[in-house]
Amino acid sequence: MKIETIAVHSGRAVDAATGAVTPPIHLSTTFEREANGEYPKGYNYTRSSNPNRESLEKCLADLEGGMSAATFSSGSAASMSIFQSLSPGDHIVACDDIYHGTRHLIQLFSTWGITFSFVDMTNLKFFQSELRKETKIVWIETPSNPLLKIIDLKRISEATHQIGATVVCDNTWATPVLQSPFSFGVDLVMHATTKYIGGHSDILGGAVISKKDDVIFQKIREMQKSGGAVPSPFECWLTLRGVQTLPLRIRAQSESAMQVAEFLNSHPKISKVYYPGLKTHPGHSIASEQMKLFGGMISFEVNGGKDEAMKLAANVNLFTRATSLGGPESLIEHRASVEGPDSKTPQSLLRMSIGLEHPDDLIDDLKQALEK
Repeated sequence: MKIETIAVHSGRAVDAATGAVTPPIHLSTTFEREANGEYPKGYNYTRSSNPNRESLEKCLADLEGGMSAATFSSGSAASMSIFQSLSPGDHIVACDDIYHGTRHLIQLFSTWGITFSFVDMTNLKFFQSELRKETKIVWIETPSNPLLKIIDLKRISEATHQIGATVVCDNTWATPVLQSPFSFGVDLVMHATTKYIGGHSDILGGAVISKKDDVIFQKIREMQKSGGAVPSPFECWLTLRGVQTLPLRIRAQSESAMQVAEFLNSHPKISKVYYPGLKTHPGHSIASEQMKLFGGMISFEVNGGKDEAMKLAANVNLFTRATSLGGPESLIEHRASVEGPDSKTPQSLLRMSIGLEHPDDLIDDLKQALEK
């Protein structure tokens, strides 16, 4: 089936008890046992399993073309479960431009005896020089956050598998609609379902999808059940509802982002635009090979440094000054301020999530803000 059909139908069925087309929400935390002590309906306690979570996991696995999925209460909890599958002495290699929350999580694990390297994965030789026999996880973001670097999934996966390590791709920004990491050799896909998959800025969630139900994924599943960082039934229901429109939303946002990026790229007050759809982007050719469209995220630098960047963000009307991405409303933020004093992001940089407004209106809003 095509991804539009999977998004509408996977994980859903007409309710056998009532005939309801929309799935019911199963809020119960516990489930009845038979007199002999068995659970013939498959559920005993909602931390271990829940009908709504099971439906969402089935849908996400189908969307990514994976075998299994485990959902969590946040994207950070999903990432944490992967790192918790490691042992003292293991080594992580992660891309240098990475979501600051993931960077912080990796650094926290140094107290567990985990070592790590952050490397520019756009340079294969630099990347290979950081691999060692202790390397167990290679963590990729493509497009990266916030500089939208594009990493060659196939070449990085091939090099990683030569040493027997696992490749993880954070596919939050691209979603399975635009990019299929498993087809390029990736082993695990991570999502902050808070973003595009939920799609309405009203749920917090995360997921890990596995290409095969192997030992590593079983460890992740155990972390999910024993650690208990699971999404509520209502959040699972909302996320599954959001998935139905995901293919239409992300394509519309990508098409609008391309127009906004072209406008910014031609404006004299903008010194640099980070968007892989632009032919001037250094990763454009690789992005064209492994992405169907280029996503709804844009970063750009404003002439005049932080003051001018903050001034622009203060003068927009349609864009909301807020952190996050993937919702129907367009957002703008001064990224270095969000990341804190240790941020390596340029002070002149603003990051935008393009929503579902008409691109002409978004461009007009940026134009008037740049004129002030």
